[in-house]
Amino acid sequence: MRDIDVRRALHSHLVEEHASERARTRFVDELEICGEVRVDVAVLNGNFTGYELKSASDNLSRLPKQAAMYSRVFDYAVLVVAENHRRSALAIIPSWWGVMVACTTGEGIVELAIERPSVFNNQVEADFLVRLLWRDEALSELTRLGLDRGVRSKPKSVLWDRLAKSVTLTDLREIVRLHLKSRTNWKVDPTHSEYDGTWPSGARQWDCRQTAFG
Repeated sequence: MRDIDVRRALHSHLVEEHASERARTRFVDELEICGEVRVDVAVLNGNFTGYELKSASDNLSRLPKQAAMYSRVFDYAVLVVAENHRRSALAIIPSWWGVMVACTTGEGIVELAIERPSVFNNQVEADFLVRLLWRDEALSELTRLGLDRGVRSKPKSVLWDRLAKSVTLTDLREIVRLHLKSRTNWKVDPTHSEYDGTWPSGARQWDCRQTAFG
């Protein structure tokens, strides 16, 4: 079982799961979180959900750091794990994470079984969440709020700090989610069925509205 096999199975699952909300949902593969980790698949709709994949050929050495970073920014998180790593992985991730177990059928097809659902994360940290915004996005929000005076030419760290301290965490969650959803310069995969696992490094977005169903 390879990572690409698990990823394809998850893509298919997500497309089916969100079929009724295609206009409101976007998916991003390999989304970088604060320069620390890359999220295998992020789902953006009314919430912000991260999926971490651990295939049978993976190891769990990075999972503690990944779990810590996911917990700082995501509303929900789900571990998609091969059966051989299941027990060890469950000892690492927080209890609020959801778990899906990946197994291979006799025909060589990877199937996913939901073991437990994710619950809402109450540990999101504004100082980390705001760092998902690009500089121009943070500045546009400060301008909208009338808080840009004196910081327009400052480094992005200054903009992030002012924004994080000026809005509630609930509002910041929505701001970040809306900006990530509205970005147009991530490369978009127009047809999910054409995904072949050869995407370049860095974030790549695929839009449920542009995906072939059936």
